[in-house]
Amino acid sequence: MNRRLFIKILFYSLFSSFFSFSKELKKNRIFLKKIPSSGEFISSIGMGTWLTFDIGYNTKKLKQRSEVLKVFFNSGGQVIDSSPMYGTSEKVIGKSLRLLENSNNFFAATKIWTPNTWHGKKQIENSKSYWGVKEFKLLQVHNLVNYEGHLETLYDLKNNGIIKYIGVTTSHGLRHKKLKDIMNNHELDFVQLTYNIIDNEASNYLLPLAEEKGIAVIANRPFQGGKLFNIVNDKKIPTYAIDIGIRNWAEYFLKFITSHKTITCTIPATSKINHMQENMQALHGHIPTSKQRKKLYKLFINL
Repeated sequence: MNRRLFIKILFYSLFSSFFSFSKELKKNRIFLKKIPSSGEFISSIGMGTWLTFDIGYNTKKLKQRSEVLKVFFNSGGQVIDSSPMYGTSEKVIGKSLRLLENSNNFFAATKIWTPNTWHGKKQIENSKSYWGVKEFKLLQVHNLVNYEGHLETLYDLKNNGIIKYIGVTTSHGLRHKKLKDIMNNHELDFVQLTYNIIDNEASNYLLPLAEEKGIAVIANRPFQGGKLFNIVNDKKIPTYAIDIGIRNWAEYFLKFITSHKTITCTIPATSKINHMQENMQALHGHIPTSKQRKKLYKLFINL
């Protein structure tokens, strides 16, 4: 083998290895979105805890939930969202976290849910105790209940460096006019609302307003409470979706949401390890372009 041929073979070998490495790196990268008010980046797939973590004091289920949480963290998940309204969910989160190693670096988000301002302050302290955290990254007013009183509490906590972000929440497409009014007249870091491939009314004016105001958006009910899976039932994923790297229906629905330029994070809830694995695939790989997400929508509607 002459010197020139050797160098050529070596060059193509190194180029091929680098290309394969770059391709693998791109496939495994985590899809992060920016919080407008701070510039901080968070992973676009979070975890909700409504119903799924409300298991009382069942030790067998507790162990299983901790395994679900472990998969979430190992896959790059950060945002965990809960509320005092969710029964024992906050206590179960705390117990699950204590069963895991290296579970400190996550984005803790909960809510105030009470008509009484003084009781809202008590709920915050209770939630800290249940979760076992020193502070929450994000505190939200649940379903806009007594939002004026609770926002005053949250502004005070933020100004004193006790929390980093404040927000308000709605769900099921309710109270959108009131939410619009609050977004226009109050300083918020986050809003949480329902947005999925069917329930997309928020894109008409709330998402554009959030972009204009620099407010991060958390999308709840990404699977419409599981109804989207009933719609697709045993149908195969469209070939077009497979061609752009989508491997299951959960990833299909979640990437449709997180590829929207204004959605910061979505919070699917599950109690099953295999479902969590499917959800977290949406945190990796190719992110649909605007043109591609329109095609995904059209394919789903025409199933």
